[in-house]
Amino acid sequence: MGKKIKVIFPVPLNEHTRELIENQIPAEYIRPEFDVEFVGSKRLMSLADSYYDTYIMDTIVIEAGLKAEEEGCAAVCINTVSDSGLYALRSRLSIPVVGPGQASFHIAATLGHRFSILTMWQPWLALYRKTLKEYGLEHKLASIRHIDTRPDVQELLTGKEEVVFEKLKEQGLRAIEEDGADVIILGSTTMHQSHRFLRDNLPAPVINPGVVAYKLCEALLEMGLTHSKQAFPSPETIQDDLLFPGN
Repeated sequence: MGKKIKVIFPVPLNEHTRELIENQIPAEYIRPEFDVEFVGSKRLMSLADSYYDTYIMDTIVIEAGLKAEEEGCAAVCINTVSDSGLYALRSRLSIPVVGPGQASFHIAATLGHRFSILTMWQPWLALYRKTLKEYGLEHKLASIRHIDTRPDVQELLTGKEEVVFEKLKEQGLRAIEEDGADVIILGSTTMHQSHRFLRDNLPAPVINPGVVAYKLCEALLEMGLTHSKQAFPSPETIQDDLLFPGN
């Protein structure tokens, strides 16, 4: 049995949705010494369309990740570009905790001078502005472009490929040609179905955030690295039961 990486998707996973989400990490990308466990929200669903919703997203991810170390997981991979609960879980856990937003922004900065985020709709823009400011990477952002399309967290882009992919391509080209982006980042792990099309049709690297975050988990484990407890000190008192009674 390999080292288990827990991947937290902050939406309830039925059989159909689980397959769509798990497909974002192709089997050939998972090294033999690792096992991947996808977990979803127990009770809640959020579209992350407001600051109220971002708080809910934090609680979903934190609840799903609290017991990861006790369960024998080697790492936690958050599966939302909002990086919900990232710093809280790093404080609570000693095993690596990786967020796709932070991982993708930094990888993009190594591949070009400036990057653009390509996303589905306007309400998500606040998520990226918040994390970019927190990570000190605002100066690397060329633009955030969206296609004004409400996301579907159950079906993802299934059945919408013909229309959505072309819209994303158009905005990706504008980000490159008008905004000066050298690299494009998909703004949500739920957009992973468009990655191959955009990679093949845009003249710049296109980052698939869920894959980048997962592969960073593998790399950290292989190198024996985790987050610094100087930066993310552990709590003096564990109070999980106060946060989530009965968890």
